[in-house]
Amino acid sequence: MKYDVIVLGSGPGGYVTAIRASQLGLKVAVVEREALGGICLNWGCIPTKALLKSANVFEYINHAEDYGISVSDAKHDFTKVVQRSRGVANGMSNGVQFLMKKNKIDVIMGNGKVLPGKKLEVTGDDGKATVYEANHIIIATGARSRSLPSMPQDGKKIIGYREAMTLKEQPKKMVVVGSGAIGVEFAYFYNAMGTEVTIVEYMPNIVPVEDEEVSKQLERSFKKTGVKIMTSAEVTGVDTSGSGCKVTVKTKKGEEVIECDVVLSAAGVVANIENIGLEDVGIATDKGKIIVNDFYQTNLPGYYAIGDCVPGQALAHVASAEGIICVEKIAGMHVDALDYNNIPGCTYCSPEVASVGMTEKQAKEKGIDIKVGKFPFSASGKASAAGHKDGFVKLIFDAKYGELLGGHLIGANVTEMIAEIVALRKLETTGHELIKTVHPHPTMSEAIMEAAAAAYDEVIHL
Repeated sequence: MKYDVIVLGSGPGGYVTAIRASQLGLKVAVVEREALGGICLNWGCIPTKALLKSANVFEYINHAEDYGISVSDAKHDFTKVVQRSRGVANGMSNGVQFLMKKNKIDVIMGNGKVLPGKKLEVTGDDGKATVYEANHIIIATGARSRSLPSMPQDGKKIIGYREAMTLKEQPKKMVVVGSGAIGVEFAYFYNAMGTEVTIVEYMPNIVPVEDEEVSKQLERSFKKTGVKIMTSAEVTGVDTSGSGCKVTVKTKKGEEVIECDVVLSAAGVVANIENIGLEDVGIATDKGKIIVNDFYQTNLPGYYAIGDCVPGQALAHVASAEGIICVEKIAGMHVDALDYNNIPGCTYCSPEVASVGMTEKQAKEKGIDIKVGKFPFSASGKASAAGHKDGFVKLIFDAKYGELLGGHLIGANVTEMIAEIVALRKLETTGHELIKTVHPHPTMSEAIMEAAAAAYDEVIHL
């Protein structure tokens, strides 16, 4: 059977690509080896947010006295918390199945492998291989948890994010290695549920890609809740021979051994580009990623790649945007290349972290004369009323032109606020225009307007 487009992988890159291609009148098939929705819907973005919501509710109950409400003997059922998360994920995956049918997209289950001549071989669970042909083949195979040589994952004592979502028993003690989004989200979840959590981070700050002030604020907030944090630290080995784990951590002060039940390896992801036929076809790769141009064409005509298997931010919304651009270009539309400097990043621990654009340090390193405005949520009426005063909004402007170079937020619900800053940057809005944009009161979003005003010495509530 021949298609206009075959997409290999059905994550938020793959299935969105397939739907947009179908909308454009193309005949489309999707190949998936496990479950529709990929890692994001089944083992990443969605089920983790369900876990974090349970932790959030449990935290509210434990601090009900702060709101004048008495709750006695609150307990959580760890198994039911995990079951709820899996139920949410299954519901979303079923939703993708519905979207495939609605858009008349053929779903082919099995392991896909690209072949020369714009063909793709799919091997099903029965071992039977079928070859399909397409004018355009889009690789969207995503990524998996990176395994470190000093702590190879065994799925039981040294685990990745998949196992962290489905543990049968809640560990009493856990060491989280790596403090990117995955690391700090799970650290927050397990700590809120009562596990003793230690974060080990190789860099000087946790969430190291964030603005340094955000990193420091998150560290303070985490320490207040009992999370232990070790920065500028490296795990050199894990002894799993006993009933638990003995984690050897090298710090500036020397070596330290931490005992725990489980070690979570959260040191990033690695692209799934093995055993999918790249070498046989001659598709070029570099540093574990498929090389593509601005419109996701590989070095071979008719073969494309998007998402976590190409260079760029490994984020679900990036993969979706790349896929849409890719198929719109295939369909002959006029499209612009994706602006990777205006991609929001969100971390859903508590307090939440959201950012876009340059950090203060990056702007200074580029020699840009800047204005920085910062508004703390401790001065926000809505934050005080909600009982979430930790955090702030920090905005960075080009002093000469008023361009909004970056926004860095930490606090309650800031992942819902960052899109305003992304839109402002897209529209090239200036600081003065933002100050004059009336924000509703009382809201957390007022802090964006106030931070802009602070940069220009016009702040009212500080």
